Amino acid sequence: MADPMRIRASEKDGVVDVKVLMKHDMESGQRKDAAGKLIPAWHITLLTAMVKDKVVFAGQFGPAVSKDPFLNFKFKGAAKGDKITVSWVDNRGDKRTDEAAIA
Repeated sequence: MADPMRIRASEKDGVVDVKVLMKHDMESGQRKDAAGKLIPAWHITLLTAMVKDKVVFAGQFGPAVSKDPFLNFKFKGAAKGDKITVSWVDNRGDKRTDEAAIA
């Protein structure tokens, strides 16, 4: 299981600003190790963010995204105190879900 995501969400004038830092190696499958063998691809493929059972962000990632990706997005329709849940799945089937309250 990967390390927890760092999620910060703040609401101002009806707009929620969300910042997410994910811990993931995000291997492209094109790098080689010290012995010259290819390091297998291992990257996040799908990320979703939900508030009150409603998807507020969905994205597909691939091998071109850097290690420990950072994501920032904004949306309307939530209030201070609501919880935002962020989940990802990678190409090996590993999953991670974390949540934070909107400040």
